[in-house]
Amino acid sequence: MSSAVFSTSAAQGRPFIFDEESIAKKSVAKICPQPTGIELFPETHRPPQKVPRIPGAFNDARLAAITPASQLAIRPAPEMVSSGIPALDALTGGLPRGCLTEICGPASSGRTTVLLSALASATQAGEFCAVVDANDALDPQSIAAARVDLDRLLWVRCGDNALTENQALEKLLRATDLLLESGGFGMIALDLGDLPPQTARRIPLTTWFRFRRAVEHTPTVLLAIERQSIAGSCSSLLINLKSLKLPRENRATNSPSSPAHAQLLTQLEISAELVRSRLERKPVRSAGIAFESRTAWAG
Repeated sequence: MSSAVFSTSAAQGRPFIFDEESIAKKSVAKICPQPTGIELFPETHRPPQKVPRIPGAFNDARLAAITPASQLAIRPAPEMVSSGIPALDALTGGLPRGCLTEICGPASSGRTTVLLSALASATQAGEFCAVVDANDALDPQSIAAARVDLDRLLWVRCGDNALTENQALEKLLRATDLLLESGGFGMIALDLGDLPPQTARRIPLTTWFRFRRAVEHTPTVLLAIERQSIAGSCSSLLINLKSLKLPRENRATNSPSSPAHAQLLTQLEISAELVRSRLERKPVRSAGIAFESRTAWAG
């Protein structure tokens, strides 16, 4: 950088220092100003304007790519199969394939009757079925009396006195996973009716969700026989059962030689209530029916 010193009388002898390079640059700028991008392309070099955010609008590009619920494809209704009980089929339309159905009720409420009737209907139609028995509560004579085709039935017995409750429950869940993965079954039933409620609730909700996804898009009917509903929203159909008061003429078959306190149960009147159904496009009101269950020795 070069500098020059000038003295004037007006400055009272004080020197003034000027930068020649800066003066030259200022002179050139005034004489021949350099064009800027804004002057050459005024439309493309405008500063970006802020777009006002509208409440409730899709301001994010990722949200804008989401398909609205109104445009989602409607899932076709599942195929229904008979439960073997006409009154129950009239109430629910049957048992849905590719879905989880819960049959709940206390002891002597008709849970086994519904299970054996569904197995008999499926095996007589030529389908293979499997029962995962948590406590070895299934009676072979009752199965035969219900006209279940034993050649088409797989009985998985998970009850073992040497196993703890947690081990038996783990064995049951593992067997169910293997059956669902193998495929080829028209019906898979989990008999949890004799498990204590506190034990049955140890099954995580994620397990039921996995079962539901595994049976989805398959022709398999997944049944869960329980005391209380434990699958939550994973079940597509929920039915509650309870026994009604027995008619007097069906309470006992007494003979003059039999003791006065001896009674033989020959028939049970059952009430079924449809609690939840996710198969219809509108909410289902709670509805109930009644049907009868006869013992094998009563004909």
